[in-house]
Amino acid sequence: MGAVNGLKDVVAAESSISRIAIEDGKAVLEYRGYNIHDLARHSTYEEVAYLLLFGELPSKSDLEYFSEDLKERRELPPQIVGLLTNLSPFCHPMVALRTAVSFLGTMDKHISFTGHEKSIEKAKNLIAKFPTIVAYFHRIRMGEKLVHPSEDLGHAANFLYMLHGEEPTKTMEKALDLDFILHADHELNASTFAARVAASTLADMYACVVAATGTLIGPLHGGAAQRVMEMLREVALPKRAERYVLEKLAKGERIMGFGHRVYRNVIDPRTVELKRLARMLSKEKGTRWFEISEAIEKAVYRHKGLLPNVDFYSASVYANLGIPDDLFINIFAIGRVSGWTAHIIEQYENNVLIRPRAEYIGPAGKKFLPLSERE
Repeated sequence: MGAVNGLKDVVAAESSISRIAIEDGKAVLEYRGYNIHDLARHSTYEEVAYLLLFGELPSKSDLEYFSEDLKERRELPPQIVGLLTNLSPFCHPMVALRTAVSFLGTMDKHISFTGHEKSIEKAKNLIAKFPTIVAYFHRIRMGEKLVHPSEDLGHAANFLYMLHGEEPTKTMEKALDLDFILHADHELNASTFAARVAASTLADMYACVVAATGTLIGPLHGGAAQRVMEMLREVALPKRAERYVLEKLAKGERIMGFGHRVYRNVIDPRTVELKRLARMLSKEKGTRWFEISEAIEKAVYRHKGLLPNVDFYSASVYANLGIPDDLFINIFAIGRVSGWTAHIIEQYENNVLIRPRAEYIGPAGKKFLPLSERE
């Protein structure tokens, strides 16, 4: 078989973490066998993180212990705070995050251990500390006093509290918690695949997560929601959506937040859940971001037949949560780190070095001439 550009539809690994399928004309997404709609409507991010790491939903006591364990791991070592303080204020927040992750690795005396128990400990540390790193760096670059983690708030609410300095409303908390759940895992997406390739070499977990964060920052992966927000600001009013879409299509330009490599001609199940919360949040905040988004969605489908992906409504959710545009990728990472670490652990435990081949398309058999004979 010849080369497959982008490895489209190539099955590169076996995994028991998440399943994507098209059944009866509808897209299905499951984490460890549980449907994403059930998880989105009835669970919390802490439950989902536990599920991804341990393979089963927690009991009430297991969840309480796990949630408290994450809370106790939230605070950062002073060395990491110092690092964030000394980064350039124009440093992209994702660069700050991946730099802090690498620094955390230098402080782990078990950095090279890849056994299950130590890997779970590293995973919990990373899940707990990602929100703190992001919130601290943002407040540092804005010249604001740090807001330390709360012992009383859940994962999503605590992040918004550290970011803004005040506790969020229940709708705000639920919206971000849902966003984290929906972003927690998605099979072999680009960043997860990067993490698994690194893990297959038995690189340490911090190196694997740095590989994932470096991949996520690309505008065709984690950066898409920020590009969507730029579009929403440009459109500005729902009535301008039609003309904007027609002008973009006439120029042959891509409209961000639409289409998906896997969900072709079916709605991304994550979009269904996120759109519902985006509508509620926009109503609570009294903004038009949802109306603009919906107008664009309808125009794109009418003229191009494309459906929105998870990035599309993420943008209006983040904007209504008061999250700066350049933090959008970091929010994705806060949710996805539970999936990354679950995949890294799975790769360690069933490891085969990932080493694909390339189909060579250059010249062959060329005659070598000594330097003195070359013109």
